[in-house]
Amino acid sequence: MITAIALDLGTTAIKAGLLSEGGTLGGVVARAAPGVAADGGHYESDALAYAAAAEAVLAECLAQTTARPPLGLCSQRSSFLIWERASGRPVTPLISWQDGRGAESCEALRGKEGVIRDLAGLPLTAYYLAPKLCVLLRENPSWRVRLASGEWLMGTLDTFLIWRWTGGRHYLTDASMAARTLLMDIDSQQWSPVLCELFDVPRRVLPEIRPSAGWALQLDNGMILRASVSDQSAALVASIATEQPEALVNLGTGGFVICYLPHGRNAPDGYLRTLVWQDSAGRAHFASEGTLNSIAAALAPYEVDACRVEYLAQDDIFCLAEPSGLGAPYFRGDLGLSFSAPVDRLPVQRVAALLLEGIIFRVARILEDLHREFGIERVYLSGGLSGLPCLRQGIARCVPFADTYRLTQPDTSLTGAARLAAGAPLADGRCAEKVDISQRVPGLPEKYARWKVWLDGLLC
Repeated sequence: MITAIALDLGTTAIKAGLLSEGGTLGGVVARAAPGVAADGGHYESDALAYAAAAEAVLAECLAQTTARPPLGLCSQRSSFLIWERASGRPVTPLISWQDGRGAESCEALRGKEGVIRDLAGLPLTAYYLAPKLCVLLRENPSWRVRLASGEWLMGTLDTFLIWRWTGGRHYLTDASMAARTLLMDIDSQQWSPVLCELFDVPRRVLPEIRPSAGWALQLDNGMILRASVSDQSAALVASIATEQPEALVNLGTGGFVICYLPHGRNAPDGYLRTLVWQDSAGRAHFASEGTLNSIAAALAPYEVDACRVEYLAQDDIFCLAEPSGLGAPYFRGDLGLSFSAPVDRLPVQRVAALLLEGIIFRVARILEDLHREFGIERVYLSGGLSGLPCLRQGIARCVPFADTYRLTQPDTSLTGAARLAAGAPLADGRCAEKVDISQRVPGLPEKYARWKVWLDGLLC
């Protein structure tokens, strides 16, 4: 028996899958998302092409069952567009979360960075919606008038598709998506008048914020939308349990290390305070998050699949492997892809191993902080890069305080969204295998200790 269907609106792929009564996800259908064009720091794609692709994937998945199960939606965060209310025609392309056009508005607000972080739980960065929207409205004053009058609408990808799939009857988003705009007060889960004023965004143009689950929204195709959440949140609820000493390490295009915050606790200095999801009773579930930026881009020129564990810790060259700057807890745009010594004469395999070390060590240091603050005892690895033995072994070796596992369940975002839609236990029944550390990695923990000293020197 099928209990739910989920749709994952990713940056590079759109997927749908069916959740069985036993908690297994199957019947997964995937299609490449429309390409994102990059031009001078602008990252844009065709919103209508994206909607058509999402509708086709959902229809193909539904064709596998005669049931009409409830739908759970998960979406890439911070990508947004403006569209006409009357016609549904986009005014702008779908502006990706990767887009950097908001950098100018971020620089103008550096003096308010502490206020923004306290309210939103996030750093001031152009990745989020508010800085980009601020620039668009400043460059196009007439757009503000049209948005304020209701002639035009603005929202993240989930908001646009829900509006489209309900014939324009519902203009809304959920708390986890709103939390990644830099416009929501993370404590009240409502749009913040202070943040809206700082970014010069009229609060009345923003969609309604709802809890992430417990919906009963009738779609025009006959389905009932039961839950909507950000893709990262969906992956988290499928992977680790609340109120348990567990952390999730996701290693993909970028990376993040995250654990649920105990009730009443805040994130350590520098770490993101992430609103994971808000349940149907209105209770918000928070997490502490460290981030790694663009690690896949750093590894792309190298055959990292061929890297063996014994290639690690072969010298005393240290590395940072984040081309777009260090993420949380450091937020240093001036420290990105770099080495402590020249590497141009090294074999490419050695350079690849150094990059992998840079990722391992950043993950390990974040986990050390989370262990010290929250007593982390179990670490779960996910994402495409977690398939690399070097990364798995290296992380397990550098975090002796915790058992390390690799999640073998595919499509965790789909699973999490489906479980929210079905009202099923969230991290129940996850599939994971313990990382075997019987193979020694001589010198790696010692090199990690020296790397920390090197990084601290750079940060100072």
